[in-house]
Amino acid sequence: MSQRLTHALASMVLFFAAAAHTAEPMPAPAPPIIGAKSYLVIDAQTGQELASLNPDTGLAPASLTKLMTTYVVFSALKQGQIRLEDEVTVSEKAWRTEGSRMFIEVGTRVSIENLLLGMIVQSGNDASVALAEHIAGTESVFAELMNQNAAKLGMHSSHFRNATGLPAEGHITTARDLTILTRAIISEFPDYYPWHSVKEFTYNGIKQSNRNSLLWRDDSVDGLKTGHTDDAGYCLVASAKRDNMRIISVVMGTSSTKARTDGSQALVNYGFRFYETRLLFKAGEEITTARIWKSANETTRLGVLKDLYITVRRGTYENLESTLDVPAVIEAPVAAGQQVAQLKVRFGEEELLSTPLRALDDSPVGSIWQRTRDSVSLWLE
Repeated sequence: MSQRLTHALASMVLFFAAAAHTAEPMPAPAPPIIGAKSYLVIDAQTGQELASLNPDTGLAPASLTKLMTTYVVFSALKQGQIRLEDEVTVSEKAWRTEGSRMFIEVGTRVSIENLLLGMIVQSGNDASVALAEHIAGTESVFAELMNQNAAKLGMHSSHFRNATGLPAEGHITTARDLTILTRAIISEFPDYYPWHSVKEFTYNGIKQSNRNSLLWRDDSVDGLKTGHTDDAGYCLVASAKRDNMRIISVVMGTSSTKARTDGSQALVNYGFRFYETRLLFKAGEEITTARIWKSANETTRLGVLKDLYITVRRGTYENLESTLDVPAVIEAPVAAGQQVAQLKVRFGEEELLSTPLRALDDSPVGSIWQRTRDSVSLWLE
């Protein structure tokens, strides 16, 4: 059956109902036109899409590839397979790698920390190959690790052939897959993510600046990566945080560094201007209770196991309506964490969110008397 939420949520439903008589908010305008082949803007907390253009089109990613290289290296660090202070002997292959460089020299030993900074800040192809060889033996085997991690993350439209993003047959990804990867980097590696906001890095007496010029233009931007080849065009994955909201923007296939920077800035501003993210309920907070038949406990608290956020257009939050769908009869045993009901949030006729509500307590089977009493009560209903 469907019933209005009770207890903690009842007041919210009443508030929404009262707010429904207020003036309708203005609709969000269309996203800006930025001259890209593809782009996608999402809320990093919820994954909600805010604006897009051909987000599932497979394209050459150029040095955006290094985000996946970074993810694999960060994973190896987290799992204790390598350490930041470990030193890598630079191979001739790494030294000879064309394109943007950190300027490591063949036969020298360089720490993993410096190689990571050289790859993230300076977009060093030489650093990327050196890291790949150290972790997997060869760059081709490392590419297999990249693809395995992509599959694990759900990047189903991506395939990587190298650690650098240099042109290669079948080396593609999508804007949507890159948002998945970026969310993972931010959430899984909070200690390492700040390296993406480093503006300059000096190695071997050579100082180079981060190519992400948004780091200088917008204080809320703290990452992540640029890319460019003739095939890929000019690309940029950017992330910015203002107040309690983080936005990720992926722009692929623009015509110049200015176009990718201006376009990314316009999309980030669009997301913050017309959308907001709200915390609906905290993890473990009682939202309502449910009757549990034939249990030692007559009721159980219902809530969510992780903080529940929602992304909505600005000006619409107070017009949301929430309902709770629960089974007509719930019988013991019910274990803590077990799904019991479904919370749905709508704006008008549009369903914005549907998520399970779970028992926050164990409800074991009751005594013979409790089971008999409830059986009779259910029979009489």
